[in-house]
Amino acid sequence: MHHVHATFARRVLLDRQQLTGNPRVRMDNDGLQSLIDRLGFVQIDSISTVERAHHMILFARNTTYQPAQLQTLLERENSLFENWTHDASVLPSRFFPIWRRRFLRDGPRILARWRNWREEGFEAQFEQVLDHIRQNGPVKARDLAPGGRPSGGWWDWHPSKTALEYLWRTGAICVRHREGFEKVYDLTENVIPAAHREETYDEPAFIDWACRSAIERLGLATTGEIAAFWGVITPAEAKSWSETKAGDTYPRVTVDSVNDQRPRVALADPSVLDLHPDDMQPPTRLRVLSPFDPVIRDRKRCERLFGFDYRIEIFTPAAKRQYGYYVFPLLEGEHLVGRIDMKRQADTGTLAVRRIWWEPGVRQSRQRDARLMAELDRVRRFVGMTDIRFADGWRG
Repeated sequence: MHHVHATFARRVLLDRQQLTGNPRVRMDNDGLQSLIDRLGFVQIDSISTVERAHHMILFARNTTYQPAQLQTLLERENSLFENWTHDASVLPSRFFPIWRRRFLRDGPRILARWRNWREEGFEAQFEQVLDHIRQNGPVKARDLAPGGRPSGGWWDWHPSKTALEYLWRTGAICVRHREGFEKVYDLTENVIPAAHREETYDEPAFIDWACRSAIERLGLATTGEIAAFWGVITPAEAKSWSETKAGDTYPRVTVDSVNDQRPRVALADPSVLDLHPDDMQPPTRLRVLSPFDPVIRDRKRCERLFGFDYRIEIFTPAAKRQYGYYVFPLLEGEHLVGRIDMKRQADTGTLAVRRIWWEPGVRQSRQRDARLMAELDRVRRFVGMTDIRFADGWRG
């Protein structure tokens, strides 16, 4: 069995997740579409301490990216759509036929779960909601709420809001656009191009696609990582697929870790084994990553390949936080070297840097400091601020 060092595996992951290219090459809308195709999806998140996660993920890969480009592909070109992977995400519309199979699989499971912890009556709303959209056009949840009241958090959805979310999660309706960050829903046939609504996938083809496409985007992956990539199949299904004739076409390799964990057996995209580490050399610049960046989403893999222990502390009580509410990892070349707590303050036009923590063994130097300042200035310009303000003691 071929043996792979952690350094090589780390570079493979960065390469397949589009972090080894030149981040300054001008990217037009077609280039953005291609980038998202290669990534597979971009996770969406509502929190915007600096900028929302999906925009930060794309900016980390190409600094010419502008949020208006994503809006164009989603709302005018309809070449992307919003739905669920492991979480809410933007996906290429050409994947919609695959997601139709997912809707068939997930519908009964979601319904059974939501019956236990949603306000009663949402099932009776399904046809009413669809009829309302047919007659009146796209709607927001608040348009259907009793008295026009906005819905609260997930624990406080009114039945029509639950019906909308269920119909979205199972493919009857799609997100037409967003107002602020509020979803506006329309019938699927009005959002997804006809060419992507005709093809169908049966169960074996769906599982085969999920496994092959995950390996392609990870380069090296255990069966658990294959299943977790899209979040559409189970680890047992990925393992069973790996033992089929299709799965046998992917060589098995053992992958080291940087923290003395036992080597893991992974399936390899065959083309990876022909690569040399120098073929996947990432830029030396320092980059801010979103807490939802796909490179760090699998925390255990992040620890094995980068030696970086990252936890998001949004739901941790303030007194118990080790770092902060929303702290960004810092990628320098191929290493995760630190984390930074910062916030966009639109009222003063500043990017406010509260604190930075370098990882153990990472030396402060003029060169590293210059890289940090260059990246902070790139982020400042990206989010439209005029100044950077550093809090007292921000260097720790």
